[in-house]
Amino acid sequence: MPRSMTGYGRSELTSPQWTLTWEIRSVNSRFLDIKWRTPHNLRGLEADWERIVREEASRGRLDIYLHFQPHGSGTAMLATLNTELAKQMLAQMSKLAEDMGQDYRPDFNRLLSLSVLWQESVAEPDPQLVTDLDKSLRETLRVWNITRGQEGQTLLADLQARFTELGSLLERIRERVPQVLQDKTTTLAERIRAMVEQAGVEISDDRMLQEVAILTDKLDVSEELTRLSMHLSRMDKVLQGKGEVGRQLDFLLQETFREINTCGTKSQDAEMSRLAVDFKTLLEKCREQVQNIE
Repeated sequence: MPRSMTGYGRSELTSPQWTLTWEIRSVNSRFLDIKWRTPHNLRGLEADWERIVREEASRGRLDIYLHFQPHGSGTAMLATLNTELAKQMLAQMSKLAEDMGQDYRPDFNRLLSLSVLWQESVAEPDPQLVTDLDKSLRETLRVWNITRGQEGQTLLADLQARFTELGSLLERIRERVPQVLQDKTTTLAERIRAMVEQAGVEISDDRMLQEVAILTDKLDVSEELTRLSMHLSRMDKVLQGKGEVGRQLDFLLQETFREINTCGTKSQDAEMSRLAVDFKTLLEKCREQVQNIE
């Protein structure tokens, strides 16, 4: 069953230690493109999370947000004061004041506000936190897949209706072919006969038929129609299948477009050309829908 690349998922996990809220928003894209919006102190886990996401997604642009609310300390950043540098700064300021004959009274609040004295490091995540993060991410992906599946059902119904319409157009083209060949055969025979008479030469009926057959063979689109029928049948089966349905359908639609374009060009018939244009217009609408399928 096809799934849309557009979807939304959200889940929240609350414990005595923290509250975790994941959000996933996705839109269509040719490839899988994951953008993380996570707290700085948890970014080291993104590689593990990406492996989890890739189990559920193969294409699409995903924006994944993590809102982390700790209920206590010890789960965020570690801050270390560079005491040696602070002592050196105090000594230098004391020496400067002495040289200038001034009393020096250190302002520790101002000193400690200097960012150069502090070094931040990421605390090792609590094992239970890692477990909860993975669990809640998988739950968010489950919700996300539900919304994608719901839109996929809508896309499925729309494409099935369009494929049925393509089949009807193909049948009308197939029914038109014998009349086109008959009309072209008559027209070509008359032209050849007129050219022969104008040139003042004689030609046998067998030779006439042979020449006409050679010319009308170039107008025959039976092979293209056979391949078109095969492509439509294949697309219907792919639509009901699993895996990267979108990529397969996109390829088949390109091949179908090539075949119908050849039909319209070879036939040299106004009605056939009109039907081919209608067919290609409908194919383009199908391609627009397929761009949203994973």
